[in-house]
Amino acid sequence: MKRLLLFLGCIASIHAADIAMPARGLCAHRGAMSTHPENTIPAFEEAIRLGAQMIEFDVQLTKDGFLVLMHDATVDRTTSGKGKVSELTLAEVKALDAGGKMNARFAGTRIPTFEEALAVFPKNVWLNCHLKGGAAVGEATAKVIAKTGRTHQAFLAATADAAKAARAVVPDILICNMERQGSSLAYAQETIAMKAQFIQLLGKGEVPVEAVKLLKDAGVRVNYYHDESPEGLRRQWTAGVDFPLVNDLAAAIPVASEFGIKPLK
Repeated sequence: MKRLLLFLGCIASIHAADIAMPARGLCAHRGAMSTHPENTIPAFEEAIRLGAQMIEFDVQLTKDGFLVLMHDATVDRTTSGKGKVSELTLAEVKALDAGGKMNARFAGTRIPTFEEALAVFPKNVWLNCHLKGGAAVGEATAKVIAKTGRTHQAFLAATADAAKAARAVVPDILICNMERQGSSLAYAQETIAMKAQFIQLLGKGEVPVEAVKLLKDAGVRVNYYHDESPEGLRRQWTAGVDFPLVNDLAAAIPVASEFGIKPLK
């Protein structure tokens, strides 16, 4: 299986070699979640329509081993059901309404599987796959990314154990280090040491410029969560941040344009 995944990854890399990925831009947090149900196909389609350069979503395993998109450990907050995702089967998850709680016009929206979501995304947008779990979800997610030819664009926002398991089956899988250290500088140094391609800095107010410079010099792409005020976005891009995470994508687009960042087509 590992050899097959490596072969598929090589073929996908050849086909993806000519795809230009965004250098910087906006990351739509859980899709266009301010106007659409988070982590659902409608939210992703709206983020794509608005031209997001990166889309973030949350991945976890059902009781019977299927990858689905859900932020919380339970389905209670966003759906018509109750219970932990890890204790529900895919059929049980699929029976839930994941849109009606936000707005009646989204009633009947279903929780997507990881593969269903991948089918919606164009090949030139970064996919920020935030893993909710350890080694098992890391391995499973990496395998799907390789199988579907998305290794050039999909990266795993993962803890160390999930990243290790993912790399064991897909060595060239892209990683965003989520093992935050005591300081931004220590976090940056650890990210570089583990050869991760992305980091997700956390905070409001002043951006840790020294850490950002260290990361950029090492070729690490810098995501930032969470200050999507106009002033916050300006501080982040001025300091060298690549992709701020935002809930209200439409509101952030005019600020991005001040930095020459145009919606992705």
